[in-house]
Amino acid sequence: MNLEQLTEFFEWMTLISVSVFFLSTILVIMLKNVIGKIHGKLFSINEENVTLMAYGYLGLFKVLIIIFILVPYVALLLMQ
Repeated sequence: MNLEQLTEFFEWMTLISVSVFFLSTILVIMLKNVIGKIHGKLFSINEENVTLMAYGYLGLFKVLIIIFILVPYVALLLMQ
């Protein structure tokens, strides 16, 4: 696998991951009450805690995208 293929791989991985992140964010914001009720019943936790956990998930997902996908992609772009 050469540098161009690796860069293209990270480019597509960045695009897909950011798209999934934005879709998840939109769904959590729009369906906050529904998600709270469903997960609250499934895991026997408070609906407010479900919302906090969902935002924690989004924050962690964003950090992981930046560290493991976006930064290597930018580094590969700089190497070319």
